[in-house]
Amino acid sequence: MLMRLLTPIAALVFSTTIAFAQTPAVKSPNANNPAAPVAGANSFTEGQAKTRIESHGYTQVSGLKKDDSGIWLGSAMKDGKKVDVKVDFQGNVVTR
Repeated sequence: MLMRLLTPIAALVFSTTIAFAQTPAVKSPNANNPAAPVAGANSFTEGQAKTRIESHGYTQVSGLKKDDSGIWLGSAMKDGKKVDVKVDFQGNVVTR
C-alpha cells in the first residue's frame, strides 16, 4: 500500500525537478534574454531579421546569414561604428 502511494509522489517530484532544472529560453517583452543569442529553430526570414535589427536603431544592415544554431549574423552601423549583429529565434538583437 505504501509503495502504491510513494510511486506517484516520486514521479511528481522527479518531473517537477526536471522542469525547474531546465532554463527556458523566454524573451522578456522589455529586454533581451540575458542568455542571448539563444540557439533554436529560427522562423524569421532574412527580411524580418533585418527589420528587427533596424528597429533597434541600426542602419546599413548587410550580409545576413543564418548559422547552424538558427542565429542570424550580419553587420550594421550604429552611432557611426560598424558592428557585428546577431538575431536569435526570440528576436533578441545583440552585438557580441
